[in-house]
Amino acid sequence: MFRLEPRPQASRWMSLASPLLALALTTLIGVVLFVSLGKDPMQGLRMFFWEPLRNAYAWGELGLKATPMVLIALGLAVAFRANVWNIGAEGQFVVGALAAGWVAMQAGPESSRWIVVPILLAGTLGGLAWAGLTAWLRDRFHANEILVSLMLVYVAELLLQYLVYGPWKDPAGYNFPQSITFLPVTQVPRLFPGTRLHVGVWIALASVVGVWWLLFRSMAGFAWQVGGLAPAAARYAGFSSRGALWGVLALSGGLAGLAGGLEVAGPLGQLTPYVPMGYGFAAIIVAFVGRLHPVGIVLSGILMSMFYIGGELAQSRLGLPKAITGVFQGLLLFCLLACDTFIHYRVRRVRSQAPLAPNSRPVGTPPEEVR
Repeated sequence: MFRLEPRPQASRWMSLASPLLALALTTLIGVVLFVSLGKDPMQGLRMFFWEPLRNAYAWGELGLKATPMVLIALGLAVAFRANVWNIGAEGQFVVGALAAGWVAMQAGPESSRWIVVPILLAGTLGGLAWAGLTAWLRDRFHANEILVSLMLVYVAELLLQYLVYGPWKDPAGYNFPQSITFLPVTQVPRLFPGTRLHVGVWIALASVVGVWWLLFRSMAGFAWQVGGLAPAAARYAGFSSRGALWGVLALSGGLAGLAGGLEVAGPLGQLTPYVPMGYGFAAIIVAFVGRLHPVGIVLSGILMSMFYIGGELAQSRLGLPKAITGVFQGLLLFCLLACDTFIHYRVRRVRSQAPLAPNSRPVGTPPEEVR
């Protein structure tokens, strides 16, 4: 018989190495998966770990997919450190895309390139407002933010479908559920010719620096983290749990909305029912694989975007199902959780004791009192 016992102190180096070990285990399980599907495992691993890095265009696509996930994961990391579980970043991403798309549709031929700024600002405010709805329900009615934020994802997706199938449908779009194509002036400037990589990558890197400063150099970040680790100590120090709730949800929702604005003003160029791309849910894995640290989130965001690109290539070149991307993402998360479990706990064998006879008593047990 075995049981898990908490270790007196977890190894700091093993905690840092845990994501690498989880990646190695994910790769080994992936090999077994490819073999069981009748595919060459070396070709499968090539799709995931070599093709996304093969040339400059591939690096551009890698940065394009990593940018929204890094932005969303930064906000989620701050919320999780404050013990506020925002699981609905996907919905905030969608509403941010809707708000940014509405501003982009108002642009005309005379608009200047600076219209990109209000487009991205609208996306940020849209995601912030959608997360604010979760904060209000938690603050006013003590609703669980996990369930509320998750359910609001489906509300946001239904709102998107209503608009692209109805009021915002392109009248010249041959009845396809899509908005008008945004004018070129509304597109986020690209960094390099021949790639789709845009200035959003610089916004994401600036956000990394900003979130690092907020978490480790500002009083607000310190108060939020103390509230997450020790709520009683935070109350004793005079830190407002209500302010932390609103602050972290506003930040995480704003960054998710900004990611949505960058997506519609960047590679998409219009609103369609396929705006929800799973970035909001994948960013949860990115945040935890990155150890809720801004620098680690950058590295894990790149890894997760490799899984996205590798899954698309495996689907088109190897004939694997589309779900292979989600399989690799889930494997990485479960392997990380398993590694973390053995870092914080150790397996101890417990010898089972023989059952006592009905009328016997253990040695040393005093006899019952005679009545």
